[in-house]
Parts: sequence; C-alpha cells; structure tokens
Amino acid sequence: MSLYLEDLVVGTQYVSPEVTITADEIIAFATQFDPQPFHLDAEAAKTTFFGGLAASGWHTAAITMRLLVLYGPQIAGGVIGAGGELAWPSATRPGDRLHVRVTVESVSASKSNPSRGAAVLKVETLNSDDELRQLFTVRTLVFARPQ
Repeated sequence: MSLYLEDLVVGTQYVSPEVTITADEIIAFATQFDPQPFHLDAEAAKTTFFGGLAASGWHTAAITMRLLVLYGPQIAGGVIGAGGELAWPSATRPGDRLHVRVTVESVSASKSNPSRGAAVLKVETLNSDDELRQLFTVRTLVFARPQ
C-alpha cells in the first residue's frame, strides 16, 4: 500500500529483515567504488585505523538504501531525498548481519504547494547486536493524497 503525506504518523517505526555482508562483497564493492587498502585487503587492513577489513561507508549506505526502499515506509512516488545528514559511527565488518530501523521523526505539509510535503526519517543501520553502523537522517519529499 502506497503511503501519502496524510498516512505518515510521527513515531511509526519500520524494521527490515537482516542481510549478511561478506568479505567478498566488501572487496568487490571497494574494487569498483572505493579502492582503499582497508576495504580491499584483509592483511593490509590490519595495520590501518580499522585494524581489519571494513566495508566502505558507501557500501553500507547502498545496503541501507535497498533495505529502506524494500522495508521502510512505502511512500507513494518513491523515497525522494531532499537533503540529510549521514554518519558512520562504527565500521561494517565481514559477517555483520545488517538491518535498518526507520522512524518517522516529523511530517509537514508544504506551505506553498498543497500537493506535497516532507517527512524526516531517522534511518539506523544496525548489526545483529544492535551496534549502530550508520545513521542517516533524511528529509524526504512526500506527496499528498490526490484529490
């Protein structure tokens, strides 16, 4: 069911199932998009800040986006970002089982365009021990129910 601005309720939470990230996936993503030693080589990563192989933050963000789209609020017209803040308080590691918890933080109608508004979503990416791997606070465009 597609959700419109009028359907979103502050405080509502959505939780995704878990997905497991492997060392091979971390290396494949990094090879293409973020070729740094701590993402590419477990041995080389031991001597870095991370002390071992760590997923690119952008890899964690990509997984988060997939889980948000599939299991977060099913917003009519899609999840359209209009700005936000992204933080990676701890590294995603091989074997992490990640899930997202999405909380509707605020909902507001547009003052200039009654056909839409905005919702702020807090998107937490957690491992199976509920350790926070990524925090994404995003302002999304949300359409009002067509008249």
